[in-house]
Amino acid sequence: MTNLDSYNSWHSNWRDLRVGVIGLGVTGFSVADTLAELGAQQLVVAEKAEADLLDILNVLQVEHITGQAALENGGVPQRLVDFAPDVLITSPGVRPDAAVIQWAESAGIDVWVDIDLAWRLRDKKGIPAQWICITGTNGKTTTTQLTEAMLLSGGLRAMACGNIGTPILDAIRLPDGLDALVVELSSFQLHYLGEISPLASAVLNLADDHLDWHGGFAAYSATKGKVYEQTKLACVYNVQDSATEALVENADVVEGARAIGFTLGAPTRSQVGYVENLLVDRAFLEERASQALEIAQLEDIEQIGVITPHLLANVAAATALARSVGVQPDEIREAIRNFKLDSHRIELVGERNGVRWFDDSKATNPHATAASLASFDSVVWIVGGLLKGVNLEPLIEQFAGKLAAAIVIGIDRQPVLDALKAKAAGVPVFEVSETDKQRVMPKAIEFAGRVAKPGSTVLLAPSAASMDQFKDYADRGEQFAGAVRLWLADQEGAANE
Repeated sequence: MTNLDSYNSWHSNWRDLRVGVIGLGVTGFSVADTLAELGAQQLVVAEKAEADLLDILNVLQVEHITGQAALENGGVPQRLVDFAPDVLITSPGVRPDAAVIQWAESAGIDVWVDIDLAWRLRDKKGIPAQWICITGTNGKTTTTQLTEAMLLSGGLRAMACGNIGTPILDAIRLPDGLDALVVELSSFQLHYLGEISPLASAVLNLADDHLDWHGGFAAYSATKGKVYEQTKLACVYNVQDSATEALVENADVVEGARAIGFTLGAPTRSQVGYVENLLVDRAFLEERASQALEIAQLEDIEQIGVITPHLLANVAAATALARSVGVQPDEIREAIRNFKLDSHRIELVGERNGVRWFDDSKATNPHATAASLASFDSVVWIVGGLLKGVNLEPLIEQFAGKLAAAIVIGIDRQPVLDALKAKAAGVPVFEVSETDKQRVMPKAIEFAGRVAKPGSTVLLAPSAASMDQFKDYADRGEQFAGAVRLWLADQEGAANE
């Protein structure tokens, strides 16, 4: 059996390693491309693969098995068995009960993700960049981007990567190197991840998500907690979510690492939080027992977008991470003032006659949707899609008093309709049963336009995945915004006739 511990540097002799690469999406291709640069022996197995990526693999002389051939022998092609890989590097979305993963584990073959490989290769450009790792059920991407912006404002060469934007293997291969990587980690990546040692880490929150994949909340929570393992400086947790603090308490960290809380309330010692209209730090100053350091004002945070509890939490978490690596208050404040949210995150897409239309298509689980619903008083809620085994009754019970109406879309409509009947019986409900995927959003907007009254908000916050009727959450949001604009234009035209 090959000793994988000897492959711990870009400068190790990777030519002797045999690697099976599972999947050829953005992540899988970055793995194959990196291994080709290292000269490792590899075999790519992918049911789905874009033609241009296969063309590049052919140029790189990387052997690949795709399409139906990747599914032979129950998903473990004989060519892969004969190749006898020393290690598999899988795309993180491949389920742990997939045949190829089960085969590898039964054969004693280690399974990595791209994060494992990147950790071993991080010394390509001399002194490795420090890693700041972020996970959680909701808010990962915004917090990762905010942290990157704060580090850049502080003069560090930093890049957000991982489960966001640039694949981490592309980041560690940049010609000039970096000072810091801000790494967003999904629960899928963390499930497979071996040992890394970040400078700082954070679990933003924990709620039901991907339970069908992980097999239950306990397993999901424990997987998220892996981000704290071997953290060297700061383990950032959510004061309002005690489960995140428990994960810190149970983690095996490097001696001297501190637990740093972020809160929507007034912070105590070793916390970052809010006092009246100020964001303050009581964690990274000598006089933290008796003083607080002003970081920013709410009017600074308003430059980002609609102030919601969720946004305030993300800003506080990013601030704690940035302060842990020495970014100064004025540098953080400047980053906050100039930061813009990605599309599809409580994004205002239209307004007419006192009704505002918001796209929060990124709200793919109840925890994210709760952050949206909490931000408004009277909501016409567009909900539904692929539920991923999640029960919406607790969410609906919590916010039933805010619902002016509910419009149900998606393939899993019946559980949503049942939950609304059980927990919001008096709320008008409309079901979009269109089979033409291009008609789903126009029909939902038509229903919403009928019932929305001045002062109310039409909110797309589906609390479900999108792939049943849309390419992804961005496609869902864009179709929503397009349908809203067309409907508003029609209403304007009718009013002017």
